[in-house]
Amino acid sequence: MTQPLWSPSQAQIEQSQLYQFMQNINKSCSVKLDSYSDLHRWSIENPESFWLNIWEQCNVIGSTGNAPYLLNENLMPGAKWFPEAQLNFAENLLKYRDQNTAIINYNEAGKRSEISYQELYNQVAQYASGLKKAGITKGDVVAGFMPNITETVIAMLATTSLGAIWTSCSPDFGVQGVIDRFGQVKPKVIFTTQSYLYNGKRIDCLEKISGIASQLSENTAFVFVPYLDEPTPEFSQIKNACVLSDFIDSNAPEVNFTPVKFSDPLYVMYSSGTTGTPKCIVHSTGGTLLQHLKEHQLHTDISRDDNLFYFTTCGWMMWNWLVSGLACGCTITLYDGSPFAPSPSALWNMADKEKVSVFGTSAKYIAALEKANISPKKEFELSELRAILSTGSPLAHESFDYVYREVKTDLLLASISGGTDIISCFALGCPILPVQKGELQCLGLGMDVAIFDESGVEVTQKKGELVCKSPFPSMPIYFWDDADGEKYQNTYFNQFKNRWAHGDYGEITEHGGMIIHGRSDAVLNPGGVRIGTAEIYRQVERVDGVIESLCVGQPWENDTRVVLFVVMSEGTLLDDCLRNTIKQTIRQHTTPRHVPAKIIQVPEIPRTISGKIVELAVRKVILGETVSNKDALANPDALDYFANLPELAS
Repeated sequence: MTQPLWSPSQAQIEQSQLYQFMQNINKSCSVKLDSYSDLHRWSIENPESFWLNIWEQCNVIGSTGNAPYLLNENLMPGAKWFPEAQLNFAENLLKYRDQNTAIINYNEAGKRSEISYQELYNQVAQYASGLKKAGITKGDVVAGFMPNITETVIAMLATTSLGAIWTSCSPDFGVQGVIDRFGQVKPKVIFTTQSYLYNGKRIDCLEKISGIASQLSENTAFVFVPYLDEPTPEFSQIKNACVLSDFIDSNAPEVNFTPVKFSDPLYVMYSSGTTGTPKCIVHSTGGTLLQHLKEHQLHTDISRDDNLFYFTTCGWMMWNWLVSGLACGCTITLYDGSPFAPSPSALWNMADKEKVSVFGTSAKYIAALEKANISPKKEFELSELRAILSTGSPLAHESFDYVYREVKTDLLLASISGGTDIISCFALGCPILPVQKGELQCLGLGMDVAIFDESGVEVTQKKGELVCKSPFPSMPIYFWDDADGEKYQNTYFNQFKNRWAHGDYGEITEHGGMIIHGRSDAVLNPGGVRIGTAEIYRQVERVDGVIESLCVGQPWENDTRVVLFVVMSEGTLLDDCLRNTIKQTIRQHTTPRHVPAKIIQVPEIPRTISGKIVELAVRKVILGETVSNKDALANPDALDYFANLPELAS
C-alpha cells in the first residue's frame, strides 16, 4: 500500500457531514456502518432508503409523496424515482433569505460585485415576473447565451421557479454551435450580453447574436443584460429584442414557486457535438437536486461557512454543479474571463482575497500552472483553502505532487469524474478518506459503479469499461426529440444490457478508489493491447519543453501504431534527441507497447469549448475523413495542422 499524500485527522472525520450522515443512518436504520466502504455498500444495496435519507437530511423543500420511492429498480432505463414527489428547484436554492453573501462575481478586469441571499431572492422575483409576462410557463425553454456572471444565475433561478427549463451556452460558441443546440430546443426567451471579456480583449457579440436570431423563430425574445458599462446596444436588426430593465418587473414582491414532479425536466445539457449534431440531454428537477446535495454536503463537506469556487463557463456542466451550492447556503464565487489574465496567478489572487475554501478547476489548468512555475503558496496565504477539486480530464500523478508542494500541504485534493451525461460524478472526493496519488478517492454514494472487461465480466484492479449496474436519480430522463428513446438506449445501454456504459476506460484500485485512463473511444490498440491515452499523456508531459500532447491510433500494416502529437514551449524544437527522450520516458514508466511510432510537433491541440482535447476528430483528419461539426471546437482551425502530414505516409 502506498503512502497517502494527505489524510484527515480524526477530528476532521468526526466533524464532517458525511460522518454525521453515517451515524444518523446507523441510528435510524439499525445498522452498524464503520467506514466509507460500509456506507457505500449500504447505499447501493438500499437505494430507496439511501436517497430518502438524502432528501430528509439535506432538508429538501417539497413533498416526497407516499412510498414506494423507487419503481422498476432493476431497469435501466425505466426506473422511476419518487413518483409522487412535488418540489421546485429554485425554491431549494433560495431557501436562505438573509444578509449572508450568496454570490461574489469577478471578471478578469478586476470588476467585483456581490449579492446577499435576500437580494438574490428579490432579483429572482423581478426576473420571474418578467418571464411570466412574456408568457413563460411550466415546460417552456429559456436559454442563456451568457458569460459566467450573477445575472446568469438569476435568470436560471427565475426560469426554474416557474417550472420552466433552463439551457445555456457560453458566448465563445460560434453561431452554428449555438444553432445546433438552441435550434433543437427552441427557447422562447434568450438572455444575452452585448459583449464579454477574454484575455484582455472585449469581444463584441452583436453580429453573432443577430446571426443566431435570424435562424430561430422570430417570436424568440432576446433580453440584453448590461455587463461591461457599455451604452445601450443597437439591436434594431434583431426582432423582439429589449434591454433587461424593460423586461423585468422591478416591483415584483415575491417569487411564486411552481411545484413540479421529481422527474419533470430542469436542464437541457448538450453532448460535445464533435462527432455530429449535439445530443440534447434532459435532466430532471429532483434527480439533479438530490445528486448535487449529496456531492456538495457529503462528498465535499460544504456548509454555510464555505466559499465555493469553480472555474467554468455556462457551457460546461460544472456551472450547473457550482450554482447548486446555493442550496447549502454557502457563498459561490463566479469568475468570467481567462484564468491567466491579467496574470497566471489571477485566480489565486481572487481566492486569497475572498477566502475561498473549495477551489475547483480543470486538470489542464493545474498542469499549466506547473509548466509556468507558479507557486501560489509563495504569493498568497490561502488561509481558508481546504479542498481543491479537479475535473475535465484525468489529473496526472505529477499534478498531485505539484498541488501539495506548491499550493498547500493540508488540503483534500479531489480528482472527480462523471460528466454532462449524469450532471454529476461517478467517482469523486471524500472528506473521511486519505488522498492517494493519481486516484479519485472513492466511488460516489448511491452509485453502483464497476469495471467490466470486454465480455461484460466485472473486474477489480484491472482496466476496463466504467459501468453503473443500477439506476441512479440523475440519469437523464430523455433526449430531446427522441420519442421512442432509441438515441438514449444506443448511447448508454447497447454495450451491456441493462447496464450504463459511460464511455470511460478505468480501473478500481486496491484502495477502493478509481483511476481514469481516458475515453473508451480513444483507447489505443497496438498489437491487440488496450492502452488508455491518459497513460501516455502523463509520461509525455513530464518531459521538459513539452506543453501538452495528443495521441491517436493509426491503422498501419494490419495493426495499429501509436502517433503522438506534441506542443512545445516557445523556442523549443522537437529534434531526434528530444524524440528519444520522450520515447525513453514512456518506455521506462509504462511498457514498450505505449511507445509511439511517430512523434510530430504541432503548434496547437484542438479542444472542445469546455477544454477537452478531441482525439477522435484528429484521428478522422489523419485518416482523411470529414469532421462534421467543427463549431463544437474552441479552435477548429487547429485541425488543419493534422491534415496530409507526410510523416504519416511512411
